[in-house]
Amino acid sequence: VMTVRSPLLPRCGPGTCWKEQRSAVFVVLLALITILILYSSNSANEVFHYGSLRGRMRRPVNLKKWSFSNAYFPILGNKTLPSRCNQCVIITSSSHLLGTKLGPEIERAECTIRMNDAPTSGYSADVGNKTTFRVVAHSSVFRVLRRPQEFVNRTPETVFIFWGPPNKMQKPQGSLLRVIQRAGLAFPNMEAYAVSPTRMQQFDDLFRGETGKDREKSHSWLSTGWFTMVIAVELCDHVHVYGMVPPDYCSQRPRLQRMPYHYYEPKGPDECVTYIQNEHSRKGNHHRFITEKRVFSSWAQLYGITFSHPSWT
Repeated sequence: VMTVRSPLLPRCGPGTCWKEQRSAVFVVLLALITILILYSSNSANEVFHYGSLRGRMRRPVNLKKWSFSNAYFPILGNKTLPSRCNQCVIITSSSHLLGTKLGPEIERAECTIRMNDAPTSGYSADVGNKTTFRVVAHSSVFRVLRRPQEFVNRTPETVFIFWGPPNKMQKPQGSLLRVIQRAGLAFPNMEAYAVSPTRMQQFDDLFRGETGKDREKSHSWLSTGWFTMVIAVELCDHVHVYGMVPPDYCSQRPRLQRMPYHYYEPKGPDECVTYIQNEHSRKGNHHRFITEKRVFSSWAQLYGITFSHPSWT
């Protein structure tokens, strides 16, 4: 019996067909793996897509009713964090404040809240000098403590609130905690507190409840603005925010307009470039500034928050 070889089948000698088939199987498997990776990547982007607040099925615990017990512990001594102001202002680090001449208005506020290492020296005409509270991230501790004449002695009435990962800020082994304690010994009038690990978890839970996004799984870091806003709502009956742009600002801003991210760093990165890159990046850990601002917008009426320079509608 004669067999006829199809012209579509390869001609192969002993052992070569098996090698070619193995190579073909490898190529197919590689293609399938690539497709799965792309699908997983797209799915992750869909699950953790930012810009809308899809996860909030119910209103979380009212921030006004959060307990201060075990929330902020004194870094030195046994004082407790002052628990109430009627009217507070948050002075952001935005360059939108430059040229506003808001200093006298800010000085008249009952309580003023600043962030990280935003200075007042040289800028007081626009941002004032009075500082009731300064909320400082773990990444800014050294920048603040290296300039005691600006941040400690200039406004000795300031209460510092430091936040950071528990392994850096928790008693007794936290490395940054020891640094702040040494500063407190050098400046006995310095009043400082750290956010407790329990409260840090509450901040994470709040973000997840408001956005539907798990902070760690979505490769996010909460910003100092997030901590500051929540602390202000806890401490204050009314909050006015100076210099924070609304969540849709960067999508409407003229492309050629440039605004430095910080008022004290005129050659620093552009504000909107920073916001957009952080909002959409999937590699590494980033702040989700625009999403946070959407949350703040949803809180405005509930918690009595107003915004100006620019004003929010």
